[in-house]
Amino acid sequence: MATILLGVTGSIAAYKACELTRLFVKDGHAVHVIMTQAATRFVAPLTFRTLSRNPVPVDLFDEPDAWVPGHISFAERGDVLVIAPCTANVLAKLAHGLADDMLTATALATKAPLVLSPAMNTGMWEHPATQANLATLASRGATCVDAGTGDLACGTCGKGRMAEPQAIFDAVLRRLAAKG
Repeated sequence: MATILLGVTGSIAAYKACELTRLFVKDGHAVHVIMTQAATRFVAPLTFRTLSRNPVPVDLFDEPDAWVPGHISFAERGDVLVIAPCTANVLAKLAHGLADDMLTATALATKAPLVLSPAMNTGMWEHPATQANLATLASRGATCVDAGTGDLACGTCGKGRMAEPQAIFDAVLRRLAAKG
């Protein structure tokens, strides 16, 4: 089975990442969740620690378990890095090589395939900067699980909803199979 790194960013859709974690664990995968500080405002690290049965790093400067810096250790052990939900902010950081937190530093250091599941307001989704960032990441080999259309947390309806956990799970398994 695979070692899955699951990045969770600061979106109301973070609650869906709990179900995604459960799906991966139930399928026999080792799941290591990495959260941004903003993500912890929506779901506590303890939730993911309980579901994944692994510690959940948040801070880039947390004491690592071994002498290797945490973000490097995670980057080297992952078979795939999934970021779900992936906010417009984190998309921009990834597209421009910014690494100012545990998740983005791990993403910059890893050679594992990247699977992104964006989640944001329709205006943010449609913004040319967001679309350019998605195109940049796709040109580097990232897989994007397309955002859905429907009711959004901001009270509007439109494109930007994070894909359902099962769709993300299926996309990750396809990406792992393609990796060989």
